[in-house]
Amino acid sequence: MAASETQPPQWLWQCQDWPNFQWRDTELQPLLRRVYDHLGQLKGRMALVEGREEFTLDALLANIVASSAIESEKVDVYGVRSSLARQLGVDDQNPVKVSAQSEGLASLMRDAVTSWQKPLSIETLLQWHRWLFQGHSSLMQKVEPGQLRGEAPMQIVSGPLLTPKVHFEAPPRAVVEKELEQFVGWFNETEHSDLDPIVRAGITHLWFVTVHPFEDGNGRITRALTDRALAQADQNSIRLYAMSEAILEHRKAYYDVLEHTQKHGIDVTDWLKWFIETLTLSVEGALAKIERTLVKTKFWARNADKPLSESQRKVLNRLLDGDFEHGVNATQYQRVAKVSKATATRHLTDLVEQGVIEKLPGGGRSTRYRVTAR
Repeated sequence: MAASETQPPQWLWQCQDWPNFQWRDTELQPLLRRVYDHLGQLKGRMALVEGREEFTLDALLANIVASSAIESEKVDVYGVRSSLARQLGVDDQNPVKVSAQSEGLASLMRDAVTSWQKPLSIETLLQWHRWLFQGHSSLMQKVEPGQLRGEAPMQIVSGPLLTPKVHFEAPPRAVVEKELEQFVGWFNETEHSDLDPIVRAGITHLWFVTVHPFEDGNGRITRALTDRALAQADQNSIRLYAMSEAILEHRKAYYDVLEHTQKHGIDVTDWLKWFIETLTLSVEGALAKIERTLVKTKFWARNADKPLSESQRKVLNRLLDGDFEHGVNATQYQRVAKVSKATATRHLTDLVEQGVIEKLPGGGRSTRYRVTAR
């Protein structure tokens, strides 16, 4: 829907050229080179890691949990993990009873990334919406799973009831089907086009969230679509990073740049720059996790013959996972291992004598320990 000649467009979808997005490619190229370099490093490092299925499971779980948290929604982490493990055929060492909600969230994420080769359809999006709200028995706002939104204007507002601030208004209900058909057609046609795959993922995110076709759940469906576009960019369903985690960490900036983009015409360079930079942060986080995994593997191979108790192994794993940035002290050891203060001190002394850990500078009650550097 174009704005009239006498009234300038207020929203992105009202621009005359919508949805023919424009961007300044020269500003994107350095960012794209950097993220592709990081992705290459990630694939190379991942080849050295055993248990890639477990790594993928954790990445998908992180995406589900973070995407829900962006909308201030909580999920049953253990239930979703068990559902994901079963659906992906990954051995779950600690399965738990799962709910319909956990099964639905797992089904949505699994389909988004493992069925990346299938053409997208409006029915796919409606099914994702059904899964998203599967098992919800009571909602503050009544949502019909698998149904497009109603006739009321779709706005995101804040502030006093009498003088609200409108952050965003979606296209009217009368054009939603047409908008979705155009989006789905573009998504399928551009999968094998000359359009840069990561730029395509960024446009996917912006376009769908602008259409805002559902009463609720638009953000989570948008991020699932982004995951599918990124899986298509990788030509692989193996997920090594969770972009929703990086979005959650920078949630205010995420909403700010989306709002700015909705109000400033058809040039979406600023959004694409933010999207690519945030994707880079996500990949950097995955690289750091892999590095910790490799360090952990080497550590346990080096200390395989050490007579260590289960409590000692538990605390050492927490150290290797980076949970104690400044080293662990006796009080923290006691809390994690669930042992007495005397036992904690004795265990730490034993680990030092075996050369497994070393004291950090300082002493007395504040003495801290780190894994021995090799």
